[in-house]
Amino acid sequence: MPTENSARLARTPSPARRAEPAPLYAVWEITLACDLGCRHCGSRAGPKRETELTTAECLDVVAQMRDLGFKEVTLIGGEAYLREDWDVIARAITDAGMVCGITTGGRAFTDERVARAVDAGVTAISVSIDGLERTHDAQRGVKGAFASALDAARRIAASPIRLSFNTQINRLSLPELPALATLAVETGALAWQIQLTVPMGRGADRPGLILQPYELVELFPLLAWLKTNRLEPAGVQVFPGNNIGYFGPWESLLRYGGRNGAHWNGCGAGKWCMGFEADGKIKACPSLPSDQYTGGYLQSDRLGEVIAGAVEVTHLRNRTRDDLWGYCATCHYADVCKAGCTWTSHCILGRAGNNPYCIHRALEFEARGERERLVFRDAAPGRPFDFGRYDLVVEPLPAEAPPADTLAGRSLATLLALPPSSTGLWSEAELRGVLASARSGRELPVLAETE
Repeated sequence: MPTENSARLARTPSPARRAEPAPLYAVWEITLACDLGCRHCGSRAGPKRETELTTAECLDVVAQMRDLGFKEVTLIGGEAYLREDWDVIARAITDAGMVCGITTGGRAFTDERVARAVDAGVTAISVSIDGLERTHDAQRGVKGAFASALDAARRIAASPIRLSFNTQINRLSLPELPALATLAVETGALAWQIQLTVPMGRGADRPGLILQPYELVELFPLLAWLKTNRLEPAGVQVFPGNNIGYFGPWESLLRYGGRNGAHWNGCGAGKWCMGFEADGKIKACPSLPSDQYTGGYLQSDRLGEVIAGAVEVTHLRNRTRDDLWGYCATCHYADVCKAGCTWTSHCILGRAGNNPYCIHRALEFEARGERERLVFRDAAPGRPFDFGRYDLVVEPLPAEAPPADTLAGRSLATLLALPPSSTGLWSEAELRGVLASARSGRELPVLAETE
């Protein structure tokens, strides 16, 4: 059974590499084409981009990553398998000595595609599961998406490839997390990556979907309980995404490697990781807003030169306390944390350096009888990787605290006992309400299973 003591990620920097940081890991959107219509999709995936890289250009990028010392690459979309040469790219990555993984919505990850992934040397595939059946289908925009994703997960689990789940945590998925943890165990997943839904792209159109910063006070004890009681005993490792943080009483338990002394050490964008878009945009992190953080283009720029010299990349790894503002500039952890996830803070407040999605911060405000709340102000313009704007207000805690035995307004005992076979906690009307778009008249249809 793998443990944090025995397992070492390929992207983990060696002591020598830590002395001279350079990216080890890339997340590569190889196409924007997608067969889902996810309501929280940051890239607004659907049709392919007009100027996606050719196969030859992709293979040149692989060679550049090899020469720069990259260790691991995750292929994403859109949906990576909708690009016909996806396994050619994957094979080139593994032949170059790098680990190759794939993240998928799983709508059509057939037996044939699993076999192609095995032949290409893919070692890990992460299937996105964002709630129980009704909840997942509503968020993913396709009836039957949940059943298809589970079918794909079972195919992967039965192959030599390591299966993992990944889940967006938001207003809809939060109360269903206990059932999803059980589902991960039952399906044969060996890892579960979790991250907060961020208001980017279609997620920016749905302010009702986003958790409030003060709700982290409920979320973190639940995550700790699930890891300790439901996941670790079954051999499922938990990987908190970069916007699950920071410090606070659960840091050593939840952070991967935390029991060995690891802790959040600042945004790794441009320092340990890079992101590429299908049209060649080079960013320090795949999730960052494209307009503000594109440092070059794979078709015309050498990757090593962009990493070394593009200010859109270098300023993130060189950030100091002086670049922070608001609460983060005054925080005890500022010199190490550096305001947490750049993507999250920029998408809610319009610039990096002040991040209210922090459990240490939420607990500090709670201790003085206050909380922070985001108020939706401006809608996003409607482009891939765009964002709107929120105002951040500080207000007194409600006079009456929620009962201790509840989570998100529901009985905690009921949630912990909810079976994965349930279709979900939310009614169709509730789902429509939470997923209502703030961009009037521009709502996506729910696709039929056969479309």
